[in-house]
Amino acid sequence: MSTVSPTSSASTASSASSSPASGNALITSTGIGSGLDISAIVSSLTSAYGAAQTDQLTTQQNTLDAQVSAYGTFTSALDTLQSALTPLEDPTQLAGFDATVADKTIASATTTADAVAGQYSLQVNNLATAATLTSKPIVGATTAVGTGTLTIAVGNASTSVTIDSTDDTLAGIASAINSAADNPGVTASVITTSDGSRLVLAGTATGAANAITVTPSGGNGGLSSLVLTQTQAAQDASFSINGFDATSANNVVSNAITGVTIDLLQPSAADTPTTLTISPDTSAAQTSVGAFVTALNGAISSIQTLTGYDASTQTAGPLNGNATLEAFQNQLENILDTVTSGGTAGAVNSLAALGITANTDGSYSSDTTTLGNALSANLTSVGNLLGGTHGIATQINNLIDGYTSPGGLLDTINQGLETSLSNVAQQQTALTAQLATYSATLTTEYNAMDAAVAALKETQTYLTAEFNPGGTAASGSESSSSSLSSGTLGT
Repeated sequence: MSTVSPTSSASTASSASSSPASGNALITSTGIGSGLDISAIVSSLTSAYGAAQTDQLTTQQNTLDAQVSAYGTFTSALDTLQSALTPLEDPTQLAGFDATVADKTIASATTTADAVAGQYSLQVNNLATAATLTSKPIVGATTAVGTGTLTIAVGNASTSVTIDSTDDTLAGIASAINSAADNPGVTASVITTSDGSRLVLAGTATGAANAITVTPSGGNGGLSSLVLTQTQAAQDASFSINGFDATSANNVVSNAITGVTIDLLQPSAADTPTTLTISPDTSAAQTSVGAFVTALNGAISSIQTLTGYDASTQTAGPLNGNATLEAFQNQLENILDTVTSGGTAGAVNSLAALGITANTDGSYSSDTTTLGNALSANLTSVGNLLGGTHGIATQINNLIDGYTSPGGLLDTINQGLETSLSNVAQQQTALTAQLATYSATLTTEYNAMDAAVAALKETQTYLTAEFNPGGTAASGSESSSSSLSSGTLGT
């Protein structure tokens, strides 16, 4: 057994205490002393420490995000349905009429919402015309005519145009008239033919009240030589409806038949009236009703998808069992089941009478034949069922407004969801900070352990060298190493 003297023992202790200290200064990365992957250990422990809270917050956020998206889908479906209701809410818009003129060369016609079905005999005697005045021929358009003032009157309006030496030709006179600031309603032009050039004044408005008069005065008197003669009189249109005479200042007549505008195109042959027919136009109504059924099915499908449960995939919709959507669907179904009372015989009083019926899956189908027959037979009744104060379209629109309008139910729900998402985000931020602190604490503790292990190894190396200076006593070295590993030192 080896014996260590007090002197050498003190020396050894001194060296052992100083050597590890110098060794610590050489450790620049975690795990160097112990050989452990401290970063991986700390990361794993930190993840495990926050796993439950992280999973819980992630689940909450995913659920809230899914609900926000689901309510957005529902709102979009309601917006589409509401847009389809617009043409149905006003019975006068739905009850359209078509105007047809048998001889399309004589006239054409259009209708407004006030039109009613009927057939009329239309005879056009003459069209409304504007007055035209033409001067006697002058040698040329650039020949001087004279100076002075031309007083031009159209009906009760008039203006005075001054002509001087800068514009005393036919071309100059025409330009002065056209550019007059208070022109009463005439256009001037110059036509040139084989016998010379002529000034032509044409009225811009038709009708007998718009006759044109021109009075020259002053200047050198040359303007009086124009001698403007009326070549077309201003006159009213003359026509008859069902044999009753009527006139119009212009050729677009909107006050002869209620809700009908007639555009007169040319006179009829003598005593040869044409037929004007006003008939119900169901094409627009059919299109509007079809768009309504499509949008209605879209809204119903959206509700079923969002609130339903797919047994085959065992997947529930993001709003499964949601009371808000179920309440809307119940109210919608009550409105769709509306049956109106009263009215005339054969009146359309339900959606079924329009050919719109419910299917077993909750959607609705439309029979175009039944719809067309109902529209043709009683278009006004259809309009009253769908539109008006108590119409089905009006009731659905009011129902949707209660959900989608600012401050409505969906707005309140979305605000609550956004608040919840904000709270989850704050909790996630707080958890991230907590885990960062926990990770830093673990890193500090493991680095301290790593430094301690490094110091022990340095001491072990030093002591081994002291007790086996020549390196020949392998067994002794092994014994020392073993003793250090077990925490004992033989003497």
